[in-house]
Amino acid sequence: MLKFGLIGAGRIGRIHGANVHARPGAELVAVADFDLKAAQAFAAETGAEAMSSEAILNSSDIDAILICSPTDTHAHLIETAARAGKAVFCEKPVDLSSDRVKTTLQVVEAAGVPLMIGFNRRFDPSFADLHKRLRAGAVGEVEIVTILSRDPAPPPVAYIERSGGLFRDMMIHDFDMARFLLGEEPVDVQAFGSSLVDPAIGKAGDVDTAVVQMRTASGKLCQISNSRRATYGYDQRIEVHGSKGMLRAGNMHKTTVELATGAGLTIDPVQDFFLQRYAEAYRLELGAFVDALSGGAKPSPSGIDGLRAQRLADAATESAKSGKPVQISLD
Repeated sequence: MLKFGLIGAGRIGRIHGANVHARPGAELVAVADFDLKAAQAFAAETGAEAMSSEAILNSSDIDAILICSPTDTHAHLIETAARAGKAVFCEKPVDLSSDRVKTTLQVVEAAGVPLMIGFNRRFDPSFADLHKRLRAGAVGEVEIVTILSRDPAPPPVAYIERSGGLFRDMMIHDFDMARFLLGEEPVDVQAFGSSLVDPAIGKAGDVDTAVVQMRTASGKLCQISNSRRATYGYDQRIEVHGSKGMLRAGNMHKTTVELATGAGLTIDPVQDFFLQRYAEAYRLELGAFVDALSGGAKPSPSGIDGLRAQRLADAATESAKSGKPVQISLD
């Protein structure tokens, strides 16, 4: 039985903690949070014990750590857990600095512990099936990958100010998905961003509407569209065009019910937000982590996947500011 400690009992931490709690072969034994009451409440729900993060990291009875705390704590916690010999699952990103991410991965490598980064969209059943068919050659050679990711409404400006910007906070999921589908590393990035949703986001130094174009060394192309506002719900779509055809994964609707009348055909709106849209992906993601640890395999997405997605986000941020394409270093 693998014993887990959770650091961060907020919204995403509760999702991962509950999934571990429900997983055969895994047990959530400890919960920590800056808000002691939050840790105590979730610990009571899952039969775990509320502890400090230091106690969790130092406990010889805990095999693996779930890091779901604020971004600026991730790198330190990963390093501390790695030095303590514990496997680590960490929500994206490792850090907002690619240099710090690289340093952290060196610590993990020296410690020889497993590290998995929380790019949950790889585990979405529709996206995963699209990827499987793609690798089986269903559409031949990949030519263009198109990713659309749009939130129903922007987060508070206070969140924006410490998020690292749209490219590092929101689009980083799409950068990981682009790499996942292209099968090659992008070598250059061109990005454009605007503040069209909320002027306060622009005043905070960020954008709320963005597009990115990327190209691999062999010439494969990817285009990504992000917006902090979609009046019709949580918009998550992927299309891969290849030499023999096209694969497409569409939005998830609240129900599959359709109404046909003389006025036309109507369907229910798409799901409201990521908690609903990716509930199954989060469950499968933690299941994959538990299975990897149980079987002695390296979990994926790895720390290197986190670093390379972060570098793409850095390049897009730079390109959006300069208006020029940015070359990507893969060292």
